[in-house]
Amino acid sequence: MIKFIGQCVINLIIAVKYMFAGNVKFSSIISNAASIGYDSLPIALSIVFIAAVVISLQISKQFLLSGGESYVGGFMAIALVRELAPGFAALAISARAGTAVSAEIANMKVTSQIDAIKTLKVDPVGYYFAPRIIAAAFAVPSIVILSELLGIVGGMVVSYVTIGLHPARYMNSVWLWLNLKDVYISILKGFIFGIIITSVCATQGYNTEGGAKNVGISTTKAAINATIILLCADLIIALIFYF
Repeated sequence: MIKFIGQCVINLIIAVKYMFAGNVKFSSIISNAASIGYDSLPIALSIVFIAAVVISLQISKQFLLSGGESYVGGFMAIALVRELAPGFAALAISARAGTAVSAEIANMKVTSQIDAIKTLKVDPVGYYFAPRIIAAAFAVPSIVILSELLGIVGGMVVSYVTIGLHPARYMNSVWLWLNLKDVYISILKGFIFGIIITSVCATQGYNTEGGAKNVGISTTKAAINATIILLCADLIIALIFYF
């Protein structure tokens, strides 16, 4: 795993150099942003919304019994913005778009398309990695923000239906508890998670050797490695900003 992470970092550095050299086409970034962000939007929003609804169902009655129903909105906002929305959205995008990136590059590798790019004296790491990294770095934070908004609204609806908590009291506790710092950190998480997803999955696909069977194996490894590294990165960010 350590060796693989080192490969991811090296490939990321190569991709960044390729970006600053001005070799990345804007049209390529847009197409990758559509495949990574837009195509993953429904599943990411659905997962975060369902998680918010379930948590709101679990805590609303308990807060009511203890006389703290006014704090349901604040609790939901903190939980969603700090952890649930960035983490769940990133995992959903990793499962949907990350594996697609890995499979696409792995297929190019086993069919010698990457070797063909090398013969044209084009750096395959920069050419294939850079547009995807840029696209994910901007697409994932956007999905995270939308997930947070939808999750907060979902919690508000559930708390109103279950315990009759007025939306004004719910939103008032959201504004009181939530800080701009939390929002900024969630956007930073989305930015970092987007880079991790594409770097890890693309590197796994690039390392694929053999035939079509190995493409499937590589895709599975990409999903596992991306999940582990995302969770570790989430822990590190939490320790840095909230410990």
